[in-house]
Amino acid sequence: MDRKTIDLWVGIFMLMGIAALLWLSLRVGNLGEDRPSSTYSVEAKFTNIGGLKAKAPVKSAGVLVGRVSDIKFDNDKFQAVVILTVDGRYSFPKDTSASILTSGLLGEVYIGLEPGADEKKLTNGDKVTLTQSAVVLERLIGQFMFGKAAEGDTTAAKK
Repeated sequence: MDRKTIDLWVGIFMLMGIAALLWLSLRVGNLGEDRPSSTYSVEAKFTNIGGLKAKAPVKSAGVLVGRVSDIKFDNDKFQAVVILTVDGRYSFPKDTSASILTSGLLGEVYIGLEPGADEKKLTNGDKVTLTQSAVVLERLIGQFMFGKAAEGDTTAAKK
């Protein structure tokens, strides 16, 4: 084989490798999934969203039921307003609660929906009023350390 033929095959192989990496990254990021034919949007307000980002998963019972479509800030109440786009195949009661969760210690941040028992269902434009903000690991560690330090001061004072 001459040099031009080898260069051509190396180029083709490289293009196939780049295409495979692109396809794999889309699959891992869940960005290449089929879009549901019908969706509805609901709004939830949180005091702290941690590392939540747009396009984060919305799950219920571990099943992907939607995505975070937008995140805004409410200047009046100083809260994060999260817009959730839920697949139309899934309907949730009006008293559904939303929590910001992580999968694993340093895993992805997602919103978990916990259905309530109301007869009425959420529809497009409704608000989820029962929310639980993200647990900030740094704050938890600080509270634990501060609690231990205060505990150590009281034991030293007793001696």
